[in-house]
Amino acid sequence: MTAFDTLLVADWSAGKRRPARPSKDAIWLGVVRNGVAQDPIYCRARQEAEAQITALIDAERAAGRRMLATFDFPFGYPRGFARHLTGCDDPFALWDWISARITDAPDGTNNRYDVAETMNAQFDGPGPFWGKPNQTDWPGVPYRKTGINYDAVPERRVCDLAAKASSSCFQLAFPPTVGGQILMGLPTLNRLRARPGVAVWPFQAWQDAPVVLAEIWPGLIEPAVKAAQTDGIRDAVQVRLLATALSRVPAATLRRWMTDLPSAAREEAWILGAGHAADLLACAEDTDAAA
Repeated sequence: MTAFDTLLVADWSAGKRRPARPSKDAIWLGVVRNGVAQDPIYCRARQEAEAQITALIDAERAAGRRMLATFDFPFGYPRGFARHLTGCDDPFALWDWISARITDAPDGTNNRYDVAETMNAQFDGPGPFWGKPNQTDWPGVPYRKTGINYDAVPERRVCDLAAKASSSCFQLAFPPTVGGQILMGLPTLNRLRARPGVAVWPFQAWQDAPVVLAEIWPGLIEPAVKAAQTDGIRDAVQVRLLATALSRVPAATLRRWMTDLPSAAREEAWILGAGHAADLLACAEDTDAAA
């Protein structure tokens, strides 16, 4: 595996279009190129973010720079979920299934709760998706998790447990939550993976791909984010720090993190750096390099 020249961290959002003035709860992109951190990029909507990322991929490829593009939402669901919904274990079949049903208007209006309700209907009993803005809409989506039994599929992925992630893929509301970001992020990834030279880790052969898409979780460097956020917007600080930390991980170490994975990762995906939070945090704090 050759080293990555450019690191991207995308802090995603499932919400409405944000104001022109940079604000929290939007999409923020952190970029480090050849070890130099760029100013974080503020994106008001998912369409704008996708356009920015696509342009960045094209520019880095044209310049001959290898790129690792990471996103802060799960690339897969717990084992058995894809088969229950699509009839097979292929995570890309699930990406296609979701992409074919999600709608996303320029103002951010979307149908993620409708799609979650459709998926819940494929299971016996309430869930597995839960959490919504109010108790009356989308009756097929429980307001709270109470009464949901995760018998057909586990509530959490193996990597969620390894990283001690704070939210389940099935939680759609009540922060911290990531369920909505997955539904509104996978269609974007599905389009990005179709571009020449792009591979998705760990589902595809990525070792020599010019551009690699990977899952990340900012919670792995939370102490560094808290220490650095004396003012400004937390999301912007977070993507800059995480991209910087990833750029400081030695190539041999990063390769080990990306290859030494359990079998569950082939279906569920994996959080880059899960199980190595202390090393990644050290890189974020610019203390000792990862071992």
